[in-house]
This record gives sequence, structure tokens and C-alpha cells, in this order.
Amino acid sequence: MAIAANISLARSSTRSSLSSASVTIFRSSSSSLPTSLRSTTLALRYPSLRIYAYSMNIEAPEKASKASFLDRKESGFLHFVKYHGLGNDFILVDNRNSMEPRITPEQAVKLCDRNFGIGADGVIFAMPGINGTDYTMRIFNSDGSEPEMCGNGVRCFARFIAELDNLHGKQSFTIHTGAGLIVPEIQDDGKVRVDMGEPVLKASNVPTKLPANEGQSVVKSELVVDGETWNVTCVSMGNPHCVTFGSKGSQNLQVDELNLAEIGPKFEHHEMFPARTNTEFVQVFSRSHLKMRVWERGAGATLACGTGACAVVVAAVLEGHAGRSCTVDLPGGPLEIEWREEDNHVYMTGPAEAVFYGSVPL
Repeated sequence: MAIAANISLARSSTRSSLSSASVTIFRSSSSSLPTSLRSTTLALRYPSLRIYAYSMNIEAPEKASKASFLDRKESGFLHFVKYHGLGNDFILVDNRNSMEPRITPEQAVKLCDRNFGIGADGVIFAMPGINGTDYTMRIFNSDGSEPEMCGNGVRCFARFIAELDNLHGKQSFTIHTGAGLIVPEIQDDGKVRVDMGEPVLKASNVPTKLPANEGQSVVKSELVVDGETWNVTCVSMGNPHCVTFGSKGSQNLQVDELNLAEIGPKFEHHEMFPARTNTEFVQVFSRSHLKMRVWERGAGATLACGTGACAVVVAAVLEGHAGRSCTVDLPGGPLEIEWREEDNHVYMTGPAEAVFYGSVPL
């Protein structure tokens, strides 16, 4: 059953510049929104979010659908759909009528706040295509920064576009991103396969200040972080990644034992990465099965990172840990990654699911 909840939050001068956070949410546990809705009104004390009043109205509108919700065009409201790809969650916004994002980076930070906002790892805007592409994708991270691209986000983007344009079955799009052309394809089983393009290995283009040690690439190079020496391989999938299979002299890394919140920021802000970096810590189970945890630039520890999983397989091949086709386990679930020798492209396959449909006044 779907639930429609109208949540009114009193304005806080210290936490929000949005006029008032009145949010309408259509929550669905399946891929299609049922026609029966329940309407719940909660009055919440803000910012502590303690409930001081509660009332419930049950309605059964004759017609209620995702399409009708997404068609809403009231001015002053931001209509959105929240998606997740293996727990990496995003607020998707229909921005196809403008190349200017509907909200500012500062507003995105507030909306992404998991206590005082909607909660997400980032806000993604579906914009008109440029340079002959079908669509343009832009992202604001939860800290307000703008990454070049996001692998889990592009799968969510593809599913969102299919909803907006009422597309069914196998579908493919061309998407312009800050990392260049990305081509996702929705499969018959609902998963999304994405041609992520060629990995960038030239050190200056990743970018990293670490000296190249294999041609122009940085492969299994030493990086000192907080007094400990790690072996790292640097890869860009349109955004920078530092991949490590362990510190110098250590055996197979046990990723679940890492204090990611402590070590992650030290990699992200290391002086060897002028644009900061995403960092993947990898455990090898076999030549076709890897496990990773990720500290994302601008978002911190997340449940999944699609570009990170791609970078991990590239690094694993370069270091001799794995073959070109791998299952990569992330905290949110597995991704299937293939680095094809014939075209040098990396292909990622995984799920993307709608979580709920909502509106917030701007």
C-alpha cells in the first residue's frame, strides 16, 4: 500500500533557508504506485523533530499514479523522486526545461540532511541534452560540492527518465555528464547496465601528484597516510579514485575492520590529490569476487559507489589480483563490473529503485 504523508515543519532560522519544510510524500514499496493512498498529517516540533500532535485522515482517491504526481508543475514547489542504488540514495529532480538547477548547492545540503531534511547522498538534476545527447545529468553532493559523475546515480537517473517519459522494456539513453558521455541501458529485468567509458590512468589526469611508476600511471605506489604506508593505484572514471588493497607488508585487507570515518578523510584531503579523491579499500576473495568499502569525496562513507566499483576492478587487474569480470560486494549489495579488453570500456550492471515521491516548498 502507498502512503501519502503531509509533514509540516516549523521554520528554523538556524537550520533552513527554505520557506517552510512542508513535504508531501508518496511512499511505495514496489515499482508501481497503487491507486489507494493514505493521508497522514504530522505536526512536528522543529528542529528537535519531536512529535507534539498527530492526526490521520484516510482517503481513497479514484486516480493516483506516479505519472500524475510527476506531472505536477506548481510554482514554488520542488517535486522530486527519491531513488537508491544499493543504498546510495539520491533526490531526483525533473529539470528538463532548464540548464539551471532548480535549487542551489546550499539548498541541496539542507535537503540531503538526514535529520532536518529529506536525507540523501546527493541531488541529481535531469536536464536537456547537449552536444547531441538525449539528456544532461548534474549532481550536487550532500556537502554542496559538484562531482563530475556518479555511477549509482546514473542508474537511478536512467530509471527516473523512464518514469518521466513513460518508457517500458529495454531502453537506452545518451547522457552528457561532467565526465563525458555515459550510456545506460535498462535491462528486461529492471537492472541498469552502464557503459562507463574508458578508465583514465595518466597520473596528471586522475589527478594525482604521485609520480607515475608504470608508464604514465600510478600502480601499487606507496602513499603515506597518518604515518602508515599504503599501496595505492590511482584511476579516474571521470572522477578521481585512490584504490588500495592494503598497507605495505600487510596480507589480505579485512575491510570490515577499518575505521573508515577516521582514515577516509585523510585520504580524501591528502596533498597528493589536488582535486581530493574517492577512496576504495578492497578485500580479495577470488579473481572474480572482490569486496570494497568506500569513502566518497563530498559524501563520506556511503553504502555503494558505482564509479568506485569500476575503479576497483581496473586497479585489481593492473595489480594482478583479479580478472576483467568481477562481482564487487559493497555494503549495500553487489555490482557486476567488466573491463572489456576489446574496447577498453568499463561496464557496470546493478539495480536502481524508487523509494518515495515528494514535494517541498522552496
